[in-house]
Amino acid sequence: MTAAGETPLYPRGLTPREREWIEWILPASRSGYAAYRNRIAGTVVIGEGRRGTGELILGRRGDEPDFSAPLAPVFAYGMIESDAGGVSVTIRQESGGQISVEIAAHAGESVPDELPVRRRWSYSDWLPGGVCPQCRGPLREVPMRPANSPETEFTLALCPVDGRIWLYERASGINHLIPVTNYYNELMLKKNIRDPIVALSSARLFTDIGGYSDADLTAAFESYNRQRHKVRIDGPLVPAAGPAGSPLSSIFRIFRTP
Repeated sequence: MTAAGETPLYPRGLTPREREWIEWILPASRSGYAAYRNRIAGTVVIGEGRRGTGELILGRRGDEPDFSAPLAPVFAYGMIESDAGGVSVTIRQESGGQISVEIAAHAGESVPDELPVRRRWSYSDWLPGGVCPQCRGPLREVPMRPANSPETEFTLALCPVDGRIWLYERASGINHLIPVTNYYNELMLKKNIRDPIVALSSARLFTDIGGYSDADLTAAFESYNRQRHKVRIDGPLVPAAGPAGSPLSSIFRIFRTP
């Protein structure tokens, strides 16, 4: 309840800095991100999120933030690095007509007014063949295609240094962030690995990654996607044909220098 004479905090529009950072990790040059950017353009900030200061809930004017559903998966993520401390920008998938945007300072409770930027990176900018956006190191890449198509439609990227997985979708240009534990569980099921020392340690995905072929990693993603519905796949998913999709070349890509 707002006291008489006070201006209510919400609803409000995005500040110029909030909008600039949101648009930065939703590049207009990629159709999937551009569509999400347009969706956000039609919303206002209707309140603060359950994670507290820095999390904004975007929705329709007159709505109240709805916390009845679980926290939605991350749609886009980036980091602004500064000598004053890092600032992360996280945009979650739309849920119930509302979108969570978290702009969080990693040093101190709030984002400084003056933020001299040293570097900024986002998973939204990555393309197959590129280095990891965060550590700038080499990646394990797994090109994949629907069995009924000769075209590489998806590329699974795994960073052994940062312990991250994402999937590039060629049609939309979106890099879908994949939870490591959920994906690893599917890989263990596909490989019929029951030893708890291995099966319950998802970090081993990255230390043991040279032991998994493109076919292994593709089958695990197909199974994961069947449960989580990250992308639409028409028919079975297989590793892309040719040298770029061979297990040997994929293992080599882990150790190449940028």
